[in-house]
Amino acid sequence: MRSLVAVLAAAAIASTAQAAAPAKPAAAAKPAGAAQPLKIANFDARDPDKMIALLTALGAQAKVTGRESGQVFLAVVTPGGEFGAQMIGCDGGGKACHAIALFSTYEKKGATLAQINDFNRSQLACRGILTPDGRPSVMYSTLVNLRMTADETRQHIGVWQGCLTGFSEFTTDPIDFLSRPHG
Repeated sequence: MRSLVAVLAAAAIASTAQAAAPAKPAAAAKPAGAAQPLKIANFDARDPDKMIALLTALGAQAKVTGRESGQVFLAVVTPGGEFGAQMIGCDGGGKACHAIALFSTYEKKGATLAQINDFNRSQLACRGILTPDGRPSVMYSTLVNLRMTADETRQHIGVWQGCLTGFSEFTTDPIDFLSRPHG
């Protein structure tokens, strides 16, 4: 898949992503304030194993699919679909990562580069791209640190779910999506 270097350059992190199957929003996470606090022993958002524990607590299945040059790749399956996760800037043991990127590639072609750019201007956290073969892809990334709690990390998963919902609507009908106000 297309390099994420440009997308993560502001965070001074370079990487290469692997595409995932198209995703729908996961039904597991609940809005902040409505959910019970997560109890994950010794939670560390920088640790791929703890990220897998968090996703499992939210009703998803996740597993490590590869490790390469300070990156750990995860495949995530939820009741609503599948997506990929990439832990970036990890130490030699694949822990103490600096960021996570969540991403999904859709099969439906049709959105133009101009429409993808308009989608990006309408969004605060989500970033859409076109893959080299013309498929739309969406990504959400955030820096992670030792101070982040499981509940704070769950909020990032909730933002990602919003990205998936919005991008699904966008890929279904870019013109309709872009003609509506987005606040």
